[in-house]
Amino acid sequence: MAKMEDISRLKETARLMRINILTMIHNASSGHTGGSLSAADIMTALYFHVLNHNPDDPNWPERDRFVLSKGHGAPALYSALAMCGYFNLKELMTLRKLNSSLQGHPDVRKTKGVNATSGSLGQGLSVANGIAMGLRLEGIKSNVYVMLGDGELQEGQIWEAAMTAAHYKLGKVMAIVDNNGLQIDGAVKDVMGIEPLYDKWKAFGWNVQVIDGHNFEEIIPALESVKSRNVADTPSVVIAKTIKGKGVSFFEGLAKYHGVAPTDEEFKKALKELGV
Repeated sequence: MAKMEDISRLKETARLMRINILTMIHNASSGHTGGSLSAADIMTALYFHVLNHNPDDPNWPERDRFVLSKGHGAPALYSALAMCGYFNLKELMTLRKLNSSLQGHPDVRKTKGVNATSGSLGQGLSVANGIAMGLRLEGIKSNVYVMLGDGELQEGQIWEAAMTAAHYKLGKVMAIVDNNGLQIDGAVKDVMGIEPLYDKWKAFGWNVQVIDGHNFEEIIPALESVKSRNVADTPSVVIAKTIKGKGVSFFEGLAKYHGVAPTDEEFKKALKELGV
């Protein structure tokens, strides 16, 4: 369990991550604000507490792997990677620019620290399963984390992959659902309802936890539970209840900020809320 000083450090890191996210999206005048902000706390916990990784050796064979299946949340991932030291923070200002290594969705060929290319929704869990199977064949006991959007769970391939992970006893796989309840066209429940999520994952043979995706005291033990011997043969999923646009009051809970960059006025106001 994380100590109180660790929790304080993670909260401050998440605040800085949100500032980076907003700054890079505003600079690009393009990007996905809401879903990047909702994922910031989980991304912070992963890269600054949970994952076994090495920025000085991005391809270290023994590293834990992270797959961002909801690839439009790339600003959160890029911010984490830069803050960890995979590349210079100044590169964040090249988001979505021509010839930049930081494209609108992660590209394993372009960006240090990215383990899988993503963008077409529904594919990331299958990729995570393949990575886990490969690691098993090589005798490497690393964990594989994959973040899914809740709207993404409307894709049939997700549930085929869920069956696959349970069938092949991929206990090193942990899926994290960024369950903010909103997608580009509105509320997930209105576009295509996905509940009851807990029961569905359980029925597919997964170990299931439901947490507050903005509370590090819940996030840390949930993400670290994949290391337990008790779930050695069972894939795990963490359904993280989050708020779209978390951290900026006038973005929170609004679907219209799914893929919209903040205006100049919104940007200044948001930074002020974040203590800048």
